[in-house]
Amino acid sequence: MKSVELLAPARNLECGIAAIDHGADAVYIGADHFGARAAVGNSIDDIASLCNYAHRFGAKVFVTVNTIVYDPELEAVRLLLRQLDRVGVDAVLVQDMALVPMMHDLWNEGGTMKMHASTQTDNRSVEKVRWLSNLGFSRVVLARELSVSEIADIHRACPDVELEVFVHGALCVSYSGQCYASQFCFSRSANRGECAQFCRMKFDLIDADGNIIERERYLLSLKDMCQINNIEALAKAGAVSFKIEGRLKDSAYVKNVTAAYSQRLDDLVGRCPTEYVRSSLGKCEYSFQPNLTKTFNRGFTTYFASGRVPDISSPDTPKALGEYVGKVKEIRSPWFSVAGLANFANGDGLCFVNARRELEGFRVNKVERNKLFPHRMPSGLRPGLALYRNNDQDFERVLSRRSSSRRIPVALAFDTIDSCLRLAARVCATNISAVIISDPQSLEKSEKPQHDNIIRQLSKMGATQFVVQTLDIADDFDFFIPSSILSDLRRRIVDALDEAVVKSVAKERLSVKEHGAIAPLNDVTNTVLHAPYDVVSSFYPQRFSYLYNIANAASRSFYKEHGLNHVAPAFEKVRPDEGVLMQCRYCLRYSLGCCVKRGGRVPSWKEPLVLRLSDGREFPLQFDCKHCQMNVLSAPREKGR
Repeated sequence: MKSVELLAPARNLECGIAAIDHGADAVYIGADHFGARAAVGNSIDDIASLCNYAHRFGAKVFVTVNTIVYDPELEAVRLLLRQLDRVGVDAVLVQDMALVPMMHDLWNEGGTMKMHASTQTDNRSVEKVRWLSNLGFSRVVLARELSVSEIADIHRACPDVELEVFVHGALCVSYSGQCYASQFCFSRSANRGECAQFCRMKFDLIDADGNIIERERYLLSLKDMCQINNIEALAKAGAVSFKIEGRLKDSAYVKNVTAAYSQRLDDLVGRCPTEYVRSSLGKCEYSFQPNLTKTFNRGFTTYFASGRVPDISSPDTPKALGEYVGKVKEIRSPWFSVAGLANFANGDGLCFVNARRELEGFRVNKVERNKLFPHRMPSGLRPGLALYRNNDQDFERVLSRRSSSRRIPVALAFDTIDSCLRLAARVCATNISAVIISDPQSLEKSEKPQHDNIIRQLSKMGATQFVVQTLDIADDFDFFIPSSILSDLRRRIVDALDEAVVKSVAKERLSVKEHGAIAPLNDVTNTVLHAPYDVVSSFYPQRFSYLYNIANAASRSFYKEHGLNHVAPAFEKVRPDEGVLMQCRYCLRYSLGCCVKRGGRVPSWKEPLVLRLSDGREFPLQFDCKHCQMNVLSAPREKGR
């Protein structure tokens, strides 16, 4: 039976607890430093609290330590890894290879925290996944761009490696770990968690003759990923962890999206109970109906799950559209009406794409039946325009309160043994169990039936994470047991069962040693690295070897030991005047209908094409049709670009 995991984001302790309460099997969170989101960090104490909470449901906590690291920071990273292991973190996500020998040292010292290869290591080939596995990575987070069939190919070649896939949230247009545009333009490194979102900016698209093909459009901005209808296909392909993007999102987003995907995973397990099981414990009851369109989204795409498809970008706006609520029907200032079935509330946020292909938003001041009174009537509003709601006041109000209850079903058995009372408990559908035996009792026959009172007292699980599903008492049990004794047994069995669940998580962490991960690194692999990314190894000249993201001496030594003879510093260190800024599977040629290779029309423009920012900076495009990839380049600065 295959264990499947829903992995949710946590910007802080509150969001982490909300994710667990709403059905996450695991959460990922950043520490104070070295996570890929510099804007959100958390103390070791908060991470410890999250671990304690998650482990009570058999859920896990992963911490992102997935930036590149500079030499003065190496010892701080080493200390952080030890602190995270000590407080019970289940795994760390890693990009910088300098951390690999640090993790081996930690394991040799008795550490149990596992190591996952972050998507920042650009994992898009069988060779890369196999190499990472040989280094001691128990899990690899695959590139978002991979199709279901490509994931299946990797799983067949590397069946012992856990594969984690993104299923929901914002999409970077570049392969992760391979975007240097923010660093090049704004001295803010995406590989250091400081991305300035270059891909969400407006560009002109210009041909070689200076003709403007597209003017002031968000040409690199993608829709958000939504794979909720592909969960079963991804599971069959070999994915074990389904990851929701969003460590910058608030708890309302986390609650809604986590609940939606948790329900879908429960549906899969329910239909295929002999094939799949959730990796954590407990069932959720929600006070709302999850709806993915009601939280932040730029429109949805399955990206490349089924291969290359059109309409995956959001060229009109990088902002949230929200849910479609109908078309503008009638405008009678100061109100207008909408043709549709949606109900509205005072304070709702609405938006539309105006005639200039720009997103225009406004707030509803008052609702009277089918009449909406905006704070100010938008100038671009016209009858027939599609209307979207990007802030639903009623929905947000529900999510601002406690909106889910997660309980672990248990089976109890109550009897006597040698004048003692025995209460046994087992978490349903698992081997996790506990037994409590009382001190010897003076057992007296009761004059009245006791079953109902015993069941009532032992089933009072209150605010604990457990709920009694079955309670077995022998039919001939006719002893009088005071309610105080029953209450004491119940409290003790809850404590014992809680401890057993937490130990089951700790036992799984110990399995890190079963993967051979503490073998000496020089015995792990003889792989010789010719290029960082096998599928495009022939494409990159040696002058672009900053693509390895080597930012410190330890990482440099690591790669030399593994066969990389020409080691260049990371982009952030060398700051080259020209080079590859982005590697994208998304292709503007294709999106504009001009990929002849895939049946598009022959373009009328003359290449090369250039993207131009509003400040005049230009970025040539390079179309690598052999690998079906578009590269965004930096123009040589001596040419004024």
